[in-house]
Amino acid sequence: MKICVLNGSPRGKYSTTIHTVQYLQKRYPGHSFTYVNVGTKIRALEKDMTEVCAVMEAADLVLFSYPVYTFIAPSQVHRFIAALKACGADLSGKFVTQITTSKHFYDVTAHRYIEDNCFDLGMRVIRGLSADMDDLTTEKGRLEAEKFFAYVLWCVENDVSEPAPARRPAPVPDYVPALAPVEKSKGYDTVIVADLRPEDENLRKMIEDFQAAYPYETRLENIAEFPFGGGCIGCFNCAGDGKCIYKDGFDTYLRETIQTADAAVFAFTIRDHSMGPTFKMYDDRQFCNGHRTVTQGMPFGYIVSGDYEAEENLRTIVEARCEVGHNFLAGVGYDAPGIESMARRLAYALEHEYLQPRNFYGVGGMKIFRDLIWLMRGIMKADHQFYKANGEYDFPQKQRGKMMGMCVLGAMVRNPRMKAKMGNKFNQGMAAPYEKVVAKAVPVGEDPAEKVSADRRKIIAVPKKTARVVRRRRK
Repeated sequence: MKICVLNGSPRGKYSTTIHTVQYLQKRYPGHSFTYVNVGTKIRALEKDMTEVCAVMEAADLVLFSYPVYTFIAPSQVHRFIAALKACGADLSGKFVTQITTSKHFYDVTAHRYIEDNCFDLGMRVIRGLSADMDDLTTEKGRLEAEKFFAYVLWCVENDVSEPAPARRPAPVPDYVPALAPVEKSKGYDTVIVADLRPEDENLRKMIEDFQAAYPYETRLENIAEFPFGGGCIGCFNCAGDGKCIYKDGFDTYLRETIQTADAAVFAFTIRDHSMGPTFKMYDDRQFCNGHRTVTQGMPFGYIVSGDYEAEENLRTIVEARCEVGHNFLAGVGYDAPGIESMARRLAYALEHEYLQPRNFYGVGGMKIFRDLIWLMRGIMKADHQFYKANGEYDFPQKQRGKMMGMCVLGAMVRNPRMKAKMGNKFNQGMAAPYEKVVAKAVPVGEDPAEKVSADRRKIIAVPKKTARVVRRRRK
């Protein structure tokens, strides 16, 4: 079988992921592997896709190999997919699969992104392998990789693939501004971070409508005009001091122009089932902040041009990014009512310092980061100090008193006599602490000992160190 391997890692031959492919190549010598380093050669490929298109068209199987960067594939892969769709290659009916390595932080959204774009090209999708970064060094990981490849071969030989989605994004009509301007205040600094190109007329009108309906003054930062030196290359140069290896000044621009705001609105046109290569580059390059949720407590809003309702995976990414970063999602405006509603909620969140607790997306994502940074604290010093200061190291092993109490309770419920004596007291005991809180509650404003203030709300919503940073920024 002829296999075309698209190496999407910016690290090229030093990629962790590509070594899994090379291992499979040695284990299955009867198949032909041709490698294309799309991650390191993307600038050349954007100028001429002739050779890679010919290799893909001649292959029996196309294999994407890449690391997961900030919820999806690296920005270099986004650029490659855009170039692939534009080159006119005929890949209809071609089998395709993928191998990724990560710490399983939103690998599902990365895989779905590749699948959605391959379906656009009429390809036959085989569900990919999501491996841990260290899996290849373990016997279990190697066996899982071998079984995956055997399954892929079986799928190709037996003409088996995943069903294509029934609904695809539809063309979006021209946006007609519909929101009346309201009086503006200078109370808060709100930045609109947009990938706004000359052809994005719909997005431009949507941003203008938001600015009209929003009660505070805004400033627009168009990242389409920023002189990016390139996408994140995973070099870890920033791990020690937070300084990016590129000399384009992005790290300073990010920290002094965008992260100093009180609220942020992100605006983009949907491109290839994502926010597009430029916005993905912006997101990837934020790794100069490591895994530190430095904007937690800042409310976010989104303005999206395109058929957002049809983009299930993109909707997941937008919500998950806010949850992991602990930012209140004021809404996603993709039509006039949605933009107006988002503007009003964003203003409310600013005025009342409103921030909800994290849901599963945020709690689960931060637990992965917590364990990763604890293990890598020797190299990620800034991340480690941030996690310590903000109480992210909430390991259950540290709650020894609670653990011992659960052991005693477990012994009691396993004893038939004790269990019979307890009766319904077990449920009563579980509810008792909450009943005390409810019993002591009084209407808001009637407790003279209660101090309801902006500072108190901030401290409740945001870790203390971060709350101090927010207050200092707003002075």
